[in-house]
Amino acid sequence: MIQAFGLTSNPRKELPPAADDVSFEARAGRVTALLGAPGAGKTTVLRLMLELQQGRGFTYFRGRPLHRIAHPSREVGVLLGDVPGHPARTVRGHLRMLCAAAGVPVRRADEVLEAVGLVSLRDERLGALARGMDRRLGLACALLADPHTLVLDGPADGLSVRESHWLHGMLRAHAAQGGTVLFTTADPKEAARSADRVVTLEQGRLVADQEAVEFSRTRLRPRVAVRSPHAARLAALLAKQARTAQRSVEVVREGGNRLSVYGSTCAEIGETAFRHGIVVHQLADEIGDMGPGAGTVHADEPQGGSAPGLGKAGQAARELHRTDAAQSSADTIEIVRVEPDGTSAEAGHVTEAPGATVAPPAANDEPRPTLDAPKPTAVTADPDNADPLPALPAVPAAPVAVAVEPPRPAKLRPTADAAEPVTVEPLLPAGHAQPAAEPHERPDALSTGHASNVEAHPHETTTPRTFHPADTRTARTARTLDALPPLPPPISVRPAPSPLRPLRYEIRRAAGIGTGFITGAAVLVVSAVTAVVLARIGHTPQPRLLAAWPQELPLPPAALGAGLLGALAFGDEFRHPALAADGGTVPRRLGLLAAKLLVATATALMLAALTVGCDAEVLYLVYGRELAQVPADWLPLSASWIGLVVGCAWAGVLAAGVFRSTTAGLAAVAAVPLLVVPAVHKVLEGPSVRTAAGLPVRLREALLPRWPFGGERYLEAALSVVSQPVGGALTLSLTALLCAYLLTALRSRFR
Repeated sequence: MIQAFGLTSNPRKELPPAADDVSFEARAGRVTALLGAPGAGKTTVLRLMLELQQGRGFTYFRGRPLHRIAHPSREVGVLLGDVPGHPARTVRGHLRMLCAAAGVPVRRADEVLEAVGLVSLRDERLGALARGMDRRLGLACALLADPHTLVLDGPADGLSVRESHWLHGMLRAHAAQGGTVLFTTADPKEAARSADRVVTLEQGRLVADQEAVEFSRTRLRPRVAVRSPHAARLAALLAKQARTAQRSVEVVREGGNRLSVYGSTCAEIGETAFRHGIVVHQLADEIGDMGPGAGTVHADEPQGGSAPGLGKAGQAARELHRTDAAQSSADTIEIVRVEPDGTSAEAGHVTEAPGATVAPPAANDEPRPTLDAPKPTAVTADPDNADPLPALPAVPAAPVAVAVEPPRPAKLRPTADAAEPVTVEPLLPAGHAQPAAEPHERPDALSTGHASNVEAHPHETTTPRTFHPADTRTARTARTLDALPPLPPPISVRPAPSPLRPLRYEIRRAAGIGTGFITGAAVLVVSAVTAVVLARIGHTPQPRLLAAWPQELPLPPAALGAGLLGALAFGDEFRHPALAADGGTVPRRLGLLAAKLLVATATALMLAALTVGCDAEVLYLVYGRELAQVPADWLPLSASWIGLVVGCAWAGVLAAGVFRSTTAGLAAVAAVPLLVVPAVHKVLEGPSVRTAAGLPVRLREALLPRWPFGGERYLEAALSVVSQPVGGALTLSLTALLCAYLLTALRSRFR
C-alpha cells in the first residue's frame, strides 16, 4: 500500500510548484492510475514519492518511508523513462548485472525474461530494441527483485494497442497476487479501462480521486465524430430531425468541418446525410472526455478530489478563477441541444477549455451531464453595505481561508474610519469541513482558532472594539501565523543504493560490453609496433624496449590503456547509470570503489604482463634472441612496471569518480607525467640543508624482526619505486584523488 501526504515540489522561480499538496492512497491488490495532461505534475509526484527530488511531504510504502527500507529494490520496482543501460550491452547481460546489484540469484534474469516474453531477444543489444521491447525490458528490470509495489511513469506511452493491452495485463496480474501498482497516463480512456482507481491531477493539484466506475460515469461519454465539408447544414438537419422525433440530441460544432454528436448513432447520422446528399468524410464512434474537473465534488463535501481547508466561498472563487482561465485560452465551439420536449436551445457561442470532456450515461438511468453545465457563480459583495477592510499581509507559508462575516446589526456597526475585523480560520486536513460558528459568538469577535477559550466561557459577550488599520494588520498577521498548520517535512534526495554484491556487479559490468577487450587488443598492437620501430632505430635501453616506452612519450601505451579502462569503470556509470532509477546520481560507496579498484588492478596486471610478453615475442620473431633476453635486474624493473600500470589504472578510476567523466579520468592519468612529475623534479633538485641519505639502512635497522620469505626485499623494492620521480608523483596523485573521492562521498552521505 502506498500512502502519499502533502507532496509539494519546490517553487520554480516565478512559476507555481509542479506538485502542490498532493495526497492519495494506492491500495494493495489494486491498480491505481495517476491521470493528468502533459505538464500536470505526474512525474514530479512520482519523483517526490521515490525521494528523487527535493520538496515537501512524505510517502509510506507499507507503512515505511523509502529511506527507512534496507533494500528499496526489493520493496519498490521503478520504471521512469527509458531503460538506463549501455546500448552495447545485451538484454540478458544487463539483467544479470542488475541481479548482482539487487542481491538476487542470477537465474532470476532468465525467469523475468520468460515472464515478459523476451527469451528470443535475450542476446539483442539494448540500443537495437524497439519501443515495445524496451518497455518489456523496463518491466523486467522492475520485477527483477520481486517487489511488492510497482511504480511506473507512462509505461504505455508510444506502444501499440496490442502491446498496451499486454502491459496492463501484466500489471493486473501483479495486483492480483497482492501487489500494489501505480502508473501514470495522460489518456483518460486508458485509465478507465486499466485501473481500479483513478487519481486526477490538474496543474499540479489533486482534483479527483475516484473509483474507475465512477470516473467513467462522470468524465467519459460516447459520441459520434463526423467530418463533412457541409458540417453546418448537417448539424441543422440533425437538430431538426431530433426535434421532430422528440429525442435528446446534442450537436457540437468544434470548428472547421468537424462535428461531435451526442445521443445519436453512426447509422442514423449516415442515413440522414445520405438522404440529403451530404458528403461525409468521417463517421466513427468515440469516447468524449469532459476534462479533469468533470463530476468532481468540491467545497465542503468529503471527496478525495476536494481541496482541503477551503470553505464554500473559497471554492467558488477558485472554480471561477479556473473558468475564467479556461475561457481566456479556449477554442470557440457552437452547441445545438435538442431537448426531449421538442424545444431547442438557442445556438450560441461558448468556450470550452482544451481537452474538455463529456460524461457517459449512467447504468441506473441517471441524467447525463451536458456541456452547458452551470458555471460556478462569483461571490460579490455590495459596495454600499460593505465595510472597508485592510489588505491581508502576504504569508509565504500555506494558504489561509478568509471567511467574510454576515451583516451585523446597525447598532454594532463600527465607525466609517474604522477597519472591519476579519475572521481568519486555519486550514484543516483534507476531508474535514470547516467548523461552524458557535451560537454565542458575536460576529465581530476575532477567531484565532483556539476553541478552548470559547468553550470555557460559553456565555461571555464581547464588547465591540474599534481598531486602527495598522493595529489590525499586526494582530491579524500574528494570529494568522499562529493558526497556520505545520508544513510537511522536507524531502531530501535519496542517493542511489550501492550494489549488494559489488564485486560481481563490477565484473559483469566490465565483461558485458566489448570496450575493454577492444582497448586491450589496441594496446597490444600499438605496443608491438612501437617496440619494432624502437628496435630498428636503436639507442633504446632494453627495459624500455620491452615496455614499448620511447623517451618522447610521457607514458607507455600499456599505462595509457590501463588508465582508460580505469576511467571507463566510473565514466560508464555516469554516462549510462544502471543503478539509478531516474538515470541520475551514481552511488559513491566504499564497497563499490573497492570493487572497481580490484577489477582495475586485475585488468592492469593482465595488460602489463601481456604487453611485455607480446613485445618480447615480436622482437624475437623479427630481430632474433638478442633483444628478447630477460634483464638481470628483472625484479625491481617488474615492480616498477607493475606499479606504473596499476597506478595509472587507479588514477583513472578515482579521477572519473571524482569528476564524473571518462575524459576527466584520462586527463588525470596524463597529467601525472606532464604536470606532477616536473613539479616533483623541481622540488627534489632544489637546494636543501639536509638529505635523506642512508634511509634504507636506517629502515632495515628499525625493522628488527626478519620478515618471512624475505619480505624486507619486497618492501625495499617498493620504497625504491616510490622514491623515483614518476613513482612519487603517481603516489601523490593517487593520495590526492583518494582523499577527494572520500570527501565527496562523505559530503553526499551527510546531506
